[in-house]
Amino acid sequence: MTPTSENDLAEAILGARGALRLRGGGTRSIGLSEGTLLETGGITGVTLYEPGALTLVARAGTPLAEVEAALDAENQRLAFEVPDLRGLLGTQGASTLGGIVAANASGPRRIASGACRDFLLGVRFVDGAGRVVSNGGRVMKNVTGYDLVKLMAGSHGTLGVLTEVSFKVLPKPEAAATLVLHGLTESEAVAAMAAALGSPYDVTGAAHDPGARQTLLRIEGFARSVAYRLGQLRALFPGRETSEDTDPDAVAALWAGVRDVAPLQGRVGDVWRISCKPSDAPELAARLRAEALLYDWGGGLVWALLPEGTDARARLGTFAGHATRVRGTGSAPAFHPDPAPVAALAEGLRRRFDPRGVLNPGLMA
Repeated sequence: MTPTSENDLAEAILGARGALRLRGGGTRSIGLSEGTLLETGGITGVTLYEPGALTLVARAGTPLAEVEAALDAENQRLAFEVPDLRGLLGTQGASTLGGIVAANASGPRRIASGACRDFLLGVRFVDGAGRVVSNGGRVMKNVTGYDLVKLMAGSHGTLGVLTEVSFKVLPKPEAAATLVLHGLTESEAVAAMAAALGSPYDVTGAAHDPGARQTLLRIEGFARSVAYRLGQLRALFPGRETSEDTDPDAVAALWAGVRDVAPLQGRVGDVWRISCKPSDAPELAARLRAEALLYDWGGGLVWALLPEGTDARARLGTFAGHATRVRGTGSAPAFHPDPAPVAALAEGLRRRFDPRGVLNPGLMA
């Protein structure tokens, strides 16, 4: 089923007689293969874009490329740096805004600017009972009751099917630069990233590629400010081998590789995404015994390539964080089980918004 309007979508959900498997652009599906396929890619179009107000509203099936082209024409962007995981997951298609919000897809800049959910202003969606729900608007504001805007981000379609989203957008920076530290161990890299992120130099990316033995620190902003802060950041690491890149295209390409998890692409095995305290990351990585790793968010996000069928959680044991299987198969659920109190709250929300249990059932349970 591919509805082309919100009303068509509501009728399709209301008339469902069994499980529905939701798909936007099909680029980042995780862990669900059963149910009638319901695609949202037919509900498209930018409905409002006010560059002066830094506001964009678009239907959920609108391709990301279309939105980025509109923003680029005004020298603006989505600040949360949407990952393109097609190379990692072996998928085709094109990312849609609804899929991005449903996954709360956020790249390296999250440590400085925030996640996708932090730029959402409003949402419209159809819940599991076929009801059209609207929440939020075109400005940031505090409300009482459910904050459905934040709730829908990262819900992976289990509470409702998005039909329209509103975003705050930001201007593109004038310049960007990357400081590269060479030859650090994983523990040294995490310490270096913590020092950089704790400095006053507004680092907007902090990643470490153990395979290349490179630790990457990004700075963005006005050209003179970037040049000054790059020098100051370099001075934080006396005696370390460093290099730097200020070419805009090279900087963009380097961080696109981090964003899209390039070091793990094209390699056989299961891919796990571990969210943890940065200071815990090296020890957790050692427990994983992974075939390849990539650290992002200063060590708060670890991508790991493991042998097929390996349960990362069994290797990790108890830790402060969660592990999600983003590629591969196995008996373990794709999403990390919630603690009992959180699981009870999540189940209550699912019963409230999807009383018949038809929207991606079991995906996040």
